[in-house]
This record gives sequence, C-alpha cells and structure tokens, in this order.
Amino acid sequence: PMLAVQPTVELAKRNSRQRIDPLIEESAVLRDRVKPPRSRDAGNTMLSKEFAGGILIMTGANSAVGLRSTPARYLFLDEVDAYPASADEEGDPVTLAEARTLTFAHRRKVFLASTPTIHGLSRIEREYDASDKRRYFLPCPHCGAMQWLKFERLIWEKGRPETAAYHCEACDQPIAEQNKTQMLQQGEWRATAEAADPTTVGFHLSALYSPVGWLSWVRIARSWEAAQGSDESLRAFRNTILGETWIERGEAPDWQRLYERRERWAAGTVPSGALFLTAGADVQKDRIEVSIWAWGRGLTSWLIEHIVIEGGPDNAAAWQHLTDLLGRIWPHAHGVRLGLSKLAIDTGYEAPAVYAFARKAGFAQVAPVKGVEGFNRAAPVAGPTHVDATEGGRKIRRGARLWTVAVATFKAETYRFLRLTRPTEEERVSGAVTPAGYVHLSETADAEWVKQLVAEQLVTVKTRRGFQKLEWQKMRERNEALDCRVYARAAAWIAGADRWSEAMWKDLEQQVGEAPAVAAGIDGSAALPAEDVAGVLRRSPRRSGHRVFRSSYMS
Repeated sequence: PMLAVQPTVELAKRNSRQRIDPLIEESAVLRDRVKPPRSRDAGNTMLSKEFAGGILIMTGANSAVGLRSTPARYLFLDEVDAYPASADEEGDPVTLAEARTLTFAHRRKVFLASTPTIHGLSRIEREYDASDKRRYFLPCPHCGAMQWLKFERLIWEKGRPETAAYHCEACDQPIAEQNKTQMLQQGEWRATAEAADPTTVGFHLSALYSPVGWLSWVRIARSWEAAQGSDESLRAFRNTILGETWIERGEAPDWQRLYERRERWAAGTVPSGALFLTAGADVQKDRIEVSIWAWGRGLTSWLIEHIVIEGGPDNAAAWQHLTDLLGRIWPHAHGVRLGLSKLAIDTGYEAPAVYAFARKAGFAQVAPVKGVEGFNRAAPVAGPTHVDATEGGRKIRRGARLWTVAVATFKAETYRFLRLTRPTEEERVSGAVTPAGYVHLSETADAEWVKQLVAEQLVTVKTRRGFQKLEWQKMRERNEALDCRVYARAAAWIAGADRWSEAMWKDLEQQVGEAPAVAAGIDGSAALPAEDVAGVLRRSPRRSGHRVFRSSYMS
C-alpha cells in the first residue's frame, strides 16, 4: 500500500486529476493495471487507485482521518512546508503519516519533498539537515574541478543581467550557459555530511541546475535584480529559485522611530488612498479593545482609531457598544462614507460569548477567529469551520463558524511593513512613491499604543526533541495593539483583499473617488469627484466579466 499526502485534500484531488490520472492514461503498463474510473467495480476513484498487488491512497495533511486511514509501506509527503501545524488538532501531520508506516519496519520507505520556507520553521530544512545532505557536483569545463552550484558564483555586471555567467570556484573562469548540458551529464551526487540515521539520504537542487532551454542563468540574474527592495520578492526568490529558507527578521522595530513618524489627518476620518475598513477586536476580562484599520492597494494601511470598550464578555453594554460600532460610518477624504467591511474578533478568552455576539450581529460582517501556532504564508487564514452542532453531533451549517489564523505570519508581515520607509521629498521629485504595505500611524496613537504594536519579538528556541523553532515572545506586558492589528489584517484576508483582481481594486477606487494608483505604491495624491455613498462592502452580481464590491446600503 502507498499513501501520498498533499497539503490539503483539495490539492490532493487536483494532483489526482492533473497528474495521476494523465500518468495512468498515457502509460500502457499502468493503464492495463488500473481500471478506468467509469468502470462499475473500478476501485479507481479521485483519491484511491487500486491495482493488482497494491493501492495508492491520496489525502491532505489537513485531514487527520485520511492520515490514519490505512497502513502504508511507501509514504510520499509532498510540499511538507505548506502542511498545517496540526491535522484537525490531532497533531503534526508528518508524524501522523509516518506512524502509518511503522508496521513495515525496515521495509518501509518515506519520501519527503518541498519548497523550503522559513528558517527555523521549515520541515524540509530540518529533515535535510538530519540527512547526509547530498549535492549534485558538476565538472568545470575549463579545469575539471568538481563543485556544486552556488548562487554567489553566478556573476554579472550590475544592471546587465544578460552578462551573467557562472565562475568556477577553482579556476575562476566564466562558464557559459551552453556548457551546462555536458556538465549535467557528467555530474554526480555526493554526500556533504554524515546522517544522524545512516538509512536517511537527502538531496538538494536549485534552479541553477535547470537544463538549457528551461530557466536560464540570465533570467535568474534578472529575477534577483527585480527582487531588490522587496522582502517578499527576495523571500520568494530564495525559496523558489535557490531552494533555501528565508531568515525572518524577528527583532521589533524601534517604537520611538514609529512614534516620531506619526502623521496628521482629521481624527476619525479616512485618508486618501484608503479603500475599505476592517476591525480587529481582542476580548479581555474587563474590556474589549478594537482597532479600526483602513486598507489600500498593496496592503498599505492606515490606523483610523483604537477604541477601548469598558466591560468584559459578561457585560451586555459592552457588546451593545461593539454592535453599534458595526453600524458606524467614517467620512473619507473624498466625501464618501465608509463602514466596516469585516470585524474579526478573538475567541480565545470567552468563546461562547463571542459566538453569541456573532450570531446576533451576523457572520457576513463578523468573523470569530482563533490564533494557531506556526507560519503559513500560503493560507494564513483557514476556514471557516462550523462549531454549532445538534445533539447527535451533526454540524449546523447556519450556526456559528470559526476561522483559524496563523498569527505568527501576520505578525512577521506587520513588522516587515513597519520597517518600510517613505521616500524623501527629493526622492519624490525623482518619481519615488511610498512602498506598498507602508503603515501610516495617526497622531491619535499615543506612546503606549505604539509600544504595544511592537511588544513582541521572534526568537529561536529548542524543542524537546532538540530541533530549533521560531516563536513570538512578549517583551512587554501589554500587546493588545499588535493583537488587534493581526485580527484586522485577518479580517482583510477573509474579505478577500489578498485575492482581489486588478478590476476589483479599480472598482473600489471608483467607489471612493480615488484616481488610479501608481503601480509601485500608494500615495493617494490625486482624487476624482465622488458621490456620497456608504462603504460597507459586499459581493454584487457580476458586471463586465468580473466580480466587484458594492455598498450594501446608501446613505
């Protein structure tokens, strides 16, 4: 028996349709062994392929049931760095899957593959470091020295990536791209370390080894130059091109610098450039703290205000105050009025009270959330899952629902955005714009609030098994500003901001009267006349071939 695990069940289904089924269909040997899916007794379904002498089961790392369904002699774990921290809250999916192979003892074979992600959290990096760390060594066409390809040996003139050539680490002679074909044919895998377990081998290959006609050294050099100035682009380059982990900067930004750079705009108003509003609420024993954030293109954001509602989860007046906030509108710099698109509220302190509030207010505007450990850039928010159930245990689809948030991901993103700087006046004259993601802080934010915004730092700790992992630790007692920011960011993700098309952003700009934004950033320096409309956004019927967002009521 074989078990193949993708990050999610949906990806497992897609892999079956797009890869496994065509593979069977195009291979005469496999086609004869596996009956067609249309056969009545086929044993060939979307996630199960039976054949004489064996079976292939496919599942997702988010399904604990799928991971414990059957013993497996051969286990294939694909894109393990994209796996959730826990499968249905039953534990690490890699550990659960490997437990299915224990029956076969020394006859089992476990194969893990992945694009690496973040140093200290990457599963594939941890597994590779425990192996013999094999690299593919190639001979230099000039001196014959064997070496594995390193990015720092790819050299070109600055601003001219078309001059890129690989320089031998022994003779320093430039190696042209066309030599790569012969070099690959004469290459060999060599171990560069001693494995903790002699039965474990590991292999690493970067895009520098791409055959001629695939990704060229020139294109790699061009991608590197294009990525400069953007942590997100550099991370993607390091992960996907070099096959290496990204080292996340965990130190907190200087709160005094952030405090000094605060901006002045009319209190309680939404500045130019902002297109929609979300809120994040943190429920405490004696109060509910809420941050209202405005968002524009590139996830540029503006702190509109921070509200402290006195009274804990057992205080009806506090919940009424929060309900009133859902119906409040904020004047925009261009004359329109915006309401909250989405409020994300933490369920960690008193979940029943939060669910009761959300049921009454409506899940279209309110999203109960729960923070989970670990980084997940691909899907930092998961769900929703239905939490209400009948006496028989069946989930009530119209009942309360919960979103889980990889808070570490949004905290790291917030710190990256806080480190961005605005161009000087001289740079603006030369055409520079405010970078996408920049965080605008209002003068209404006092020193205590700014300190709370950067109250944590990312540190490396050792697990009980001796592995390193990253976790956020508080440097100050109060961190509600950071928590509320994370929940407001999750609300923007749930609203769809990370997945909106260009047409959607343009439609939002039309609604608030913004001139089209500069592609590289958001300055909001120009505006068009706008009608006075309310700004709570919801889906409307398709128009002009794309989905748009429209006001849910008119003022």
